[in-house]
Amino acid sequence: MSTLQHAVRQSTITPIAAKEGNASAINRFLDLLCSVRFGIVLLVSLGIACMLGMLLMQQSVDGFDRYFAELTPAQKLVYGSLGLFDIYHSWYFNALVAVLALNIVLSSVDRFPKAWKFMARPTVTVPIRWLKDQKQSASLEMSGEFKTIDTNIFNALKSSGWKRIKTKDKNGTTFILGESGVWNRLGAYAVHVALLTILVGGFMTGQLGSTGQMPLQPGQTTDLMFDTVVNLDQTQQITKKLPFQISCTDIQQKLIKKEESLSAMNTIDWLTRFTIKDETGMHEAMVQMNRPFDYRGYRFFQASFIPVGRARSVTVAVTAENGASQQITIPRDGSATLDDGTKIKFSEFRGNFSIGEENPDEDTSNYPNPGAILQVTKPGSAPEPAYAFGARMADMPVAKKPVAGYTFQLVDFEKVSDQHVLSVQRDPGATVVYVGFGLLFLTLVGVFFFSHQRVWAAIEPSMNGTSVVTFGGNTNRNANAFDEKFKKFISSLRIKS
Repeated sequence: MSTLQHAVRQSTITPIAAKEGNASAINRFLDLLCSVRFGIVLLVSLGIACMLGMLLMQQSVDGFDRYFAELTPAQKLVYGSLGLFDIYHSWYFNALVAVLALNIVLSSVDRFPKAWKFMARPTVTVPIRWLKDQKQSASLEMSGEFKTIDTNIFNALKSSGWKRIKTKDKNGTTFILGESGVWNRLGAYAVHVALLTILVGGFMTGQLGSTGQMPLQPGQTTDLMFDTVVNLDQTQQITKKLPFQISCTDIQQKLIKKEESLSAMNTIDWLTRFTIKDETGMHEAMVQMNRPFDYRGYRFFQASFIPVGRARSVTVAVTAENGASQQITIPRDGSATLDDGTKIKFSEFRGNFSIGEENPDEDTSNYPNPGAILQVTKPGSAPEPAYAFGARMADMPVAKKPVAGYTFQLVDFEKVSDQHVLSVQRDPGATVVYVGFGLLFLTLVGVFFFSHQRVWAAIEPSMNGTSVVTFGGNTNRNANAFDEKFKKFISSLRIKS
C-alpha cells in the first residue's frame, strides 16, 4: 500500500471511529441517567442525607445555639465544613434532588413510547404454544357454528370484566383478546409526575423559603426575625425583614397547676396574640401551641418562651389608713380606680424581686420571690411608686409604708413568661408538596390495587365439525385474583359448550 493510500485511509477512518467512540460514551452516560438502578442509588443517597438532617439539629431549629455549644471543636469543624447543620440547603443535597429529577424525566421519556405502543396496539395474534405456556391456560372443544362460538366467547369476556376486546383472523384461526385496566401500564409515569411535583415543591421551599425566630412581648412592634447561620465552626445571627409589621398585644400561658413553675411540663398551652399591619390594613392574629397562623405565605408557630417570670394580671389587697380593705385585679399595663378616685397602675412585675436593676439572664420561672411595682396617683397629686409583695415579704418596711394613704399586698397573680418566641417560616412550596403527596397516594393506590389483565382465545376449527379453543392469560399484578377470575370464566364457557 502506498503512502498516499495509507494517509487517505487514516484520514477517513480515524475521525469516523472517533465519532462512534464519542457517541458510544454519550449513550452509555445517558443509559446511566435513565437506569432504574441509578435512580434507586439516588433515592437511597437522598434518604441518608435526610436522615442526617434528622439526627443532627439544624441551625433553623430553636435551641440550636445550646446544641452547638455542647459539641466538640472537631465536631463543629467537620459538621460545619460538610454543611450538615443546614443540609437541606447544601449544594450536594440540591444536586441529588436535581439529578434524581433528571433521572425520573429521562427514564420516563425513554420508556414511555414503548408503554404507549404496548397499550395502543396490543398484540392480538399470538402463538398457540405461547398461550399454553401461560400460568393460566385452558383448552376447550366447543360445538356449534363458528360464529356462535365467537359470539359466546366475546360475551363471556365482556361479562367477566374484560371489556376492551379485539378480534383478528390469521391463517384460518380466529384470535380474540380481552383486556381490562390497561391504563395501569401508565401508573408508573403518574407516580413519576407525583415525585417530580414533590421535588419541585421542595426546591421552591429550599430556594425561595426562609425561616427565623421572632421573640415577642406585649407592647413590642417589629418586622424582623432572626436566624442562626453556621460558618465552619462559628455561628452568627442574621436578621431578616418581613414585608409587614407585627405588634404583640398579649401573651398567655395556661398552666396545669397554677402554684407551680412555668416549665413546659406544667403547661397546657401557650397563646400569643398580635396584630399584623401592611398595605391592606390591620389584621388580628393568634398563635397557639398546636394551631399555627398563616399570612401571605408566612406561617407562625409557637417555638419556645423566655424563662423569666412575669404576671399577666395581679390581684392586690388595698388597705386604707382607717383599716378598710378591698381587692382589685389589674391586667398587665392596665390600671384600676378606687372609690376616692385614686388610680393604681400595674407598672412592673418580677418573679424574684430585689431592690435595684433586674438580672435579665436569671431564670425566675419558679417565682422564688414575686413582687409587683405599682404607680399610685391620688387626685391632684403626682404618681408615686408602691410595692406589693406576698405574705413572705409583707412585713418589710417598704411593703408596710403607706403610699397615698394606702398599703398594698399581693394576693394572687396570673403567671406568664417575659416573652414568647415564635418560629416564622415562609414555605412557598408547601402547597405544591401537599398536592404532590396527594397525587402520589392516589397513583400508588391505582398502581398496586388495580392491574392490567389480558385473556386470549384462539379458535381453531377441527375435522369433526367442532372447534378447539385455546385460552391463555396473564396479569401484571394481583395474580391470585386473576387466577380466580380466569377459572370462573372458563367454567362459564364449559357450561355453554
